[in-house]
Amino acid sequence: MVASSTSDTQTANTDGARSRLSFAKIHEPLDVPNLLALQTESFDWLVGNERWQARVAKAADEGDQSVATTSGLADIFEEISPIEDFQGTMSLSFSDPEFADPKYTMEECKERDATYSAPLYVKAEFMNNNTGEIKQQTVFMGDFPLMTEKGTFVVNGTERVVVSQLVRSPGAYFERAADKTSDKDIYTAKIIPSRGAWFELEIDKRDQVGVRLDRKRKQSVTVLLKALGWTEGQILEEFGDYDSMRATLEKDTTETREDALLDIYRKLRPGEPPTVEAAQSLLDNLYFNPKRYDLAKVGRYKINRKLGIDRPLSDREASVLHIEDIVAMIKFLVALHAGQKAISGAREGQEIEVRVDVDDIDHFGNRRIRAVGELIENQVRTGLSRMERVVRERMTTQDVEAITPQTLINIRPVVAAIKEFFGTSQLSQFMDQNNPLSGLTHKRRLSALGPGGLSRDRAGMEVRDVHPSHYGRMCPIETPEGPNIGLIGSLASYGRINPFGFIETPYRKVSNGVVSDEVAYLTADDEAEVQIAQANSPLNEDGSFAEETVLVRQRGGGGEPTLIPADEVEYMDVSPRQMVSVATALIPFLEHDDANRALMGANMQRQAVPLVRSEAPFVGTGMERSAA
Repeated sequence: MVASSTSDTQTANTDGARSRLSFAKIHEPLDVPNLLALQTESFDWLVGNERWQARVAKAADEGDQSVATTSGLADIFEEISPIEDFQGTMSLSFSDPEFADPKYTMEECKERDATYSAPLYVKAEFMNNNTGEIKQQTVFMGDFPLMTEKGTFVVNGTERVVVSQLVRSPGAYFERAADKTSDKDIYTAKIIPSRGAWFELEIDKRDQVGVRLDRKRKQSVTVLLKALGWTEGQILEEFGDYDSMRATLEKDTTETREDALLDIYRKLRPGEPPTVEAAQSLLDNLYFNPKRYDLAKVGRYKINRKLGIDRPLSDREASVLHIEDIVAMIKFLVALHAGQKAISGAREGQEIEVRVDVDDIDHFGNRRIRAVGELIENQVRTGLSRMERVVRERMTTQDVEAITPQTLINIRPVVAAIKEFFGTSQLSQFMDQNNPLSGLTHKRRLSALGPGGLSRDRAGMEVRDVHPSHYGRMCPIETPEGPNIGLIGSLASYGRINPFGFIETPYRKVSNGVVSDEVAYLTADDEAEVQIAQANSPLNEDGSFAEETVLVRQRGGGGEPTLIPADEVEYMDVSPRQMVSVATALIPFLEHDDANRALMGANMQRQAVPLVRSEAPFVGTGMERSAA
């Protein structure tokens, strides 16, 4: 499918150079994209350089609002500001991170065994709230490693690559599991944040709806609703149609909001004397305080989509939970338990039907990429939060008159956190430099391992398996043999990462059975709702399908191929090599290979030692130029 359609042969020119002759039968409307974009675009966003600014300006001109308008570093400094002392009399805030020129060039760093980095400066503003006095300084925040043009970092003179991580996306998830002691199903729901406490719901075999806050003891969900200010009447009005909620309410002994708060506090902090104020502040800090709880934009986007909530992503309060999220979550779970197929919700001001179903956690709509920019951002955030503690202590010990931003700040924790990441993290690896392909493949690698990911021993068969949603996103062939099989993959040739971290793949638009050269990028969630034809479906001169019925991957069918009338097709693959990675696409006549041998071939190409005088291959697939 891949190679024969795009395989080349060559003839000798008079000057001895080989010329390419293409036997391709399929018109490809899209060239292979920049293969290093996975690394470079993510780092550009982190440091907010000119390339990123040009992308933001272009997105603004096109009216695309999905692109982040603040850089990663600016985000973190804004998030940590202001740092206030314990009495709230002084505050320190940061803004405008800027880089000076690097001390050495990349080549000099390799010769000197140095790190290729640039000094980072931020504007720090100290304010004395009692007197209204403001002191401003530009403060040095340490040397920040820079990415080279090739998507690598030079650390202590050696080239390193930061591998992108595949993690479970923040959002709301629903699961069904059989109870071992009875023949009933147990339904569970959880909201996983980017950072903060988990929120879990469960309907047990007695049809009681329970809630588990921060993985502590389970308690009745009606107690939580009362603690959030709902009355028994409101609960009955909203959930009266569901037997499970009525049964839960009957067993609930708490009368008032205060009783409910105290009950929650006893379960979360056993052994401590409960007070209403302490309980209220504990609950607020768990889910409603932006400093302690963060869904991230992607978490808010997933919750909005899953539960049919219409909260803007740009809203300052969007990163924390709201009572309406918790109510929608309970409603979805009890509807799932009651066997309903849909509930009403809203999206972009329109009323919609939200499909009620359990989630597949291995689906690529529920797994996202943490690329290099986000991984470094998280590390800098850790360093700054350690620095925050030092600043608070210094505010209380130093003389108020003599304080300047420089005397408060200790950059050691920030520098140490960055150094630790590049030196010892599982995802910062010594670059594979056998040949050009091995370096390229290393930069496009996707790993489910690493901090916050899976571990080799705990990963089961399901996580490692090829999933229909991998099509055009992650290569089904290129993966290591051995204990890491299926946990480490490679980005497909045309795949790209969207601003939320999900992998998108391009498709040609089809209308009324005619294929156009207009290309749309779809995520795995979008793809599940459309019918997509294969790249090798025969077409007439005018772009219409040559046959009346076309083989497609059907809507909601888990990627199963089905024959449908040509005028019902909505999209078509852009290329036969769309589903495979660069290394796999270099194998000629791939479709005649057994999958296991193709896997070995894709991996072994990376181990080939280059020739002293390099030559072009006699038979190629057309991917060689892009890879080199």
